[in-house]
Amino acid sequence: MRQYPGNRIGLAVVGALLLLAGGYAWLRAKDRIPGLSPRARLLPDRTAAAAADNPWALWLLAFLMTVLALVALRWLLLSLGWGRRGARTGTGTAMLCIGLKDVDGLSHAAVRVVGDADRLRIGLSCPSSADVGAVVNKLDRDIVGRIRREIRDDEVGAVVRLHVRR
Repeated sequence: MRQYPGNRIGLAVVGALLLLAGGYAWLRAKDRIPGLSPRARLLPDRTAAAAADNPWALWLLAFLMTVLALVALRWLLLSLGWGRRGARTGTGTAMLCIGLKDVDGLSHAAVRVVGDADRLRIGLSCPSSADVGAVVNKLDRDIVGRIRREIRDDEVGAVVRLHVRR
């Protein structure tokens, strides 16, 4: 299975841009930028005049920046795992992947133990070209039972979420 590093790269880029902007603001406030007064204007005269003539534009900009900050915060919290229930189990995930090794294009497979091992959450994602009936049949007959026995016992409830990509 290939893991997509998009979240990490995106967070790194956003974090680096924010770090650069914060460093610039700090250096400017401390008068550490040579040749630039700390009281120098940030905006050109035309832009400053346009902003003074249309005060609603600054409110719109502040609103958009707040929405952007909230979206970035949600993105960060989801990538850190907040909102997900349970703990991943590597043994269960390995057993799931081995049991479905003949399914081409399997991109996501995870097994989580929710609560005090009284429930399992199994999630996997496969392409639309895969034989979904055969995958479900394999999960029902073999794989879920083996994972239950390995993690806890046969009495553990299991919820399987199968996502078929287009």
